[in-house]
Amino acid sequence: MGRVVLGSIRAEELSVDECLRAVRGPGVGAVALFVGTVRDHDHGRAVAELEYTAHPRAGAEIARVAAGVAAAHPVLAVAVTHRTGLLGIGDIAVVVAVGAVHRDEAFAACRHLIDEVKAQVPIWKRQVFTDGSSEWVGAC
Repeated sequence: MGRVVLGSIRAEELSVDECLRAVRGPGVGAVALFVGTVRDHDHGRAVAELEYTAHPRAGAEIARVAAGVAAAHPVLAVAVTHRTGLLGIGDIAVVVAVGAVHRDEAFAACRHLIDEVKAQVPIWKRQVFTDGSSEWVGAC
């Protein structure tokens, strides 16, 4: 069973290197990494920025979800960080890293982890469009 080496939600800029370092180790032969960034469009509309807001229990929930994925896959370590606050185009919103003996297990767990974080962790996203309008999306 893998272990959660990092699971956090923070207002500060996220580090891909931090997550990568967290899941590396002597038995790790593969690391799968997912980095979600803010894009400049959504469904044909120009996006200016995003704002992420998290429920006070979101930190505990992201750790719970990460532990569930670590237990469900033959991996050694998992790490996930999610950003809150106002983010600009190109900013990193979420980083998921999984260390495993082999790549197939790392890829499967990485995909499972980001999907479960998006589905279960109470983080809400508000998109602000270049025309000044905004909308909430992906709310749990």
